[in-house]
Formats: sequence, C-alpha cells, structure tokens
Amino acid sequence: MYTTNASRGLPRHRSRHPTERYGRWAGRALVAALVVSLLWLVLAFHLNGQWMFALLFLVLGSSLAVVFTKRSLMSHRYIFPAVAGLGVFVIFPLLYTIGISFSNYSSSNLLSEERVRDQLLSRTFQAEGAAFDFALYRDGERARLYLHGGDLTPEDALPEASQGFVTPPLNLDNPEPRRVGLQAVDRPPSGEPLPMREVIAARGALQGLRLVTPEGLELRMAGLRHFAPMLDRYEARDDGSLYDRRDDRVLTPDQQIGFFVTDDGESVTPGWPVAVGLDNYTRIFADPDIRGPFLQIFVWTFAFAGLTVLFTLAVGFVLAALLQWDQLRGKAIYRTLLILPYAVPAFISILIFKGMFNQHFGEVNMILDGLFGIRPEWFTDPWLARTMLLIVNTWLGYPYMLLLCMGLIQSIPRDLFEASAVDGGGPLTNLFRITLPQIIRPLTPLLIAAFAFNFNNFVLIALLTGGNPDILGASTPAGTTDLLVSYTYRIAFQDAGQNFGLAAAIATLIFLLVAGLSLLNLRLSRVKV
Repeated sequence: MYTTNASRGLPRHRSRHPTERYGRWAGRALVAALVVSLLWLVLAFHLNGQWMFALLFLVLGSSLAVVFTKRSLMSHRYIFPAVAGLGVFVIFPLLYTIGISFSNYSSSNLLSEERVRDQLLSRTFQAEGAAFDFALYRDGERARLYLHGGDLTPEDALPEASQGFVTPPLNLDNPEPRRVGLQAVDRPPSGEPLPMREVIAARGALQGLRLVTPEGLELRMAGLRHFAPMLDRYEARDDGSLYDRRDDRVLTPDQQIGFFVTDDGESVTPGWPVAVGLDNYTRIFADPDIRGPFLQIFVWTFAFAGLTVLFTLAVGFVLAALLQWDQLRGKAIYRTLLILPYAVPAFISILIFKGMFNQHFGEVNMILDGLFGIRPEWFTDPWLARTMLLIVNTWLGYPYMLLLCMGLIQSIPRDLFEASAVDGGGPLTNLFRITLPQIIRPLTPLLIAAFAFNFNNFVLIALLTGGNPDILGASTPAGTTDLLVSYTYRIAFQDAGQNFGLAAAIATLIFLLVAGLSLLNLRLSRVKV
C-alpha cells in the first residue's frame, strides 16, 4: 500500500516551472558577471596606482555579492541599486573632497612622487659642443638625414668640400626610439633637401632618433633645424636624491612640502601631493589675503540666498492671493502667463537678462536713459551687480513660490474667511491674519530648501556676472558677486595655481553648512533621522 507525503504529514514540495528556473539562473549569471566586472575594475585601478577607486569598487563588488547571494538579505536587493548609486556618486566624491582638503593637491603638486621622479629623470640638456644643422633628402620611399656643422637651409646646397654626416635610409613613419649610426661624408646626398613642412611632418620620428657619430658622440634633436649632443640632466642616487649634472647640485625629496629641494632651498617643479593637516582651513581664516575675500563672499552668499527667498516669496504670495480673488476674471489665463517663466530653461532667461542689462546697448539702460538720463553700470559697480542678480533671480524663482502658495491657499478652510467677513474683516485682514499664518508653517521646510538651493546657485553667477567685478587685493580669484560655490570653482579651475586643496576645504565648509540646513529642514518637517 502506497502512502503520500501528505498522509505522512510531510510538507509538499512544489515543482518549479522551467521558466522560473531559467530566470533564477539568468539572474545569478548577471550578478556573477557584475561582480567579475567590478573585480576587474579593482585590479585595473590598483595597477594604475588609484587605490581609492580600487577600494571603492572592491567594497561595491563585495556588497553586491553578499546581498544577492544570501537569502536573509533578499529584502535589501531592491534598495541596493539606490544605495550603490548614493555611495558612488555622493558619498565617495564627498569623502574624496574631504581627503583632498587635508593635502596640498594643486597644479604644481599633481603627480605621484614616482611620476615626478621619472619626469625629472627624462629631462635632458644640450652639452657643450657644436650643434649640427640638418636636412632631409629623399631616398626612394625613405629619407636620409644629413648633418653639417655650418648653416644649412632647405634652399641652399652645400659646397662640395664640406664635411658632414649622413644616416642610412630611414623610415620616417616609425616614431619609436632607435639608435642610428652616422657615416662621415664630404658632400650631401644627391637631390634637393625636403621642404620645412615635410620636416615638421616627420618631427615625431626625428625626435626618437639617437644619432651616433663615428667617434661615439650621441646626438639628439634640439630644434626643427638642429641636432646636438644631449645629455640626461638628472642622475638618480641610491639615497633617493637626484644629481643635477648641468648645474652641479643635488636635489633632495622633501616630504613636508612635496618637492625636490636644492641645497639652497629652491623647490623644483613639479611636485607631488602630501598631507598638510589643517593648513588649508587655517589659511582660510588666518591669511589676510584669503580671509577678507572669503568673509565678504560668505556674508554675500547668505544675504543673496536669504533675500532671494524673501523676494520670491513676497512676489509669489501676493500673486497667489490675487489669483484667489473671486471677482477676478480670466484666472486660468493669468495663471498660465505667470507660471510661464518657470517653463523656460533658466540659462536662456539668464542670457536674455544679460543682454537687457548691457551697459551700452541693453534695453534697461535705454529706458532709464530716456526717462531719467542715467545709465547704471550694472556689471562694474559691485552693489549694482548684486542688485541685478537679485532682480534676475527673483524673476526666475517667483513662479515656484507662486505654485506653492496657490496650493496651500486652496487648502485653507473657507469657513475662516466667512467668519472673518461676519466680523467685518477686509482683504488685508484676511491676507495677514488668516492666509499667511495658515501657510507659513507648511511652507517653512520648502523655504529652507529654496535657501539651500540658492546658497549654491552656481549657474546664475557663472552665466550672468562670472563673479565680477573682482575684489581688489585678493590673492585668489574672488569677485564681489561670487557665491561660495563659484569662489571655490574659480580657485580650483581658474587660478593660475589651481589650488585644489584650498578649494576642497571651502567645499567641505559649504557641505557642513548645507548639511546643517538639511537637518533643520528635516526637523521642521518632523522627519525622524
């Protein structure tokens, strides 16, 4: 007599559909492929000396393997892509920026110490001795190089008695370095020298040639017309120092500043990044040439963000209140027209305003000149430039506030307005006693968010004023209309020294300020953190 699993009290096993099994195997194969790809990136970055990126992708690959192989973490698989994106595009750049802020990373301290050493060892100098003029002569599909101690031009032929050197036929399409022996001759090869344009075209191959005279002297290309004895300038020593053959001095690596330093204290560029502790943060507040512009820009950034929120809220709130007026006809048309600036890309509006405020040909100055006989210097006067920024940003931002206020006003119970009418309240009483108190509380987190956005409004500054006019006496690129974010950008990418470490320190301070505003926003929104 046969018994079933059900009669024995054993659990029934549901057979899986083949499509489901294939789907599971396909998912596992995809996860395995992603893990292998990430491990390959780890190896590639490690071999190139980028240990931070190697560590990033190692953590990412390990997390991917753990989350998608352990059943207990199944619920985390759906949120993993978002968390991974947050780590790669937000957390890692933030940590990388904070790390740079504690270093002297700049255009002069950009390479690793090994690459700096290799670059110095690759430098050459022209040894004392005669430089040889040269010309190229066609020899079938190849060319011969003729060297002579006198003046040689492609247009002139040499006297027959001249002493010179000639190479075997060379393939000028081969740019690889090679040593070529020279043969002494008393006259140039037959034919006319090739024109200068062909010499320039073959420059890559000529620079790779090491020409050796019968006496053993090695010649290298020293210009578009000359070959000369070229020697390696630096010689590596066992203690890590470099000996300068040309100037007869020793260069010692200084790990405190990231440069090779001579005996008399001169730093030789390029250098390499080294840790400098809190020096960049100290410079912000201790160096008078940086502290003054930084504090001025810091105050202006807060004023710009705060006044922008105030003006856009005032315009948006008043317009929203007017659009709720029962006696107003054509509300739909007015709403569309007033919100229309919100639909136009910001950069288009900014560029249009830049033309309108042009000091010589702009429509604004033409109107002011016609009415009052004045032509304000919007882009050269600091206060007028700041006023222009607030005007333009108010125009760009009021539609957002208008939409917020319209939605919040419509949510106010109509009973409050009816009760106010019974008590004899007028439009202004309703506006300031009912409407504004009812919407200001839910509007506060959004106002803080708008403040944080305008705190980092880089696009407006970059397109309208570029930070100008400049602050006089500043040791870094700084303008009276710069915000902290544009000031940081100019230090990192427009300064002659490109001081990334100092820019990263300022960016870290900006992050702390914006993070504080975000926490305040969450608190006011009653979100648990």
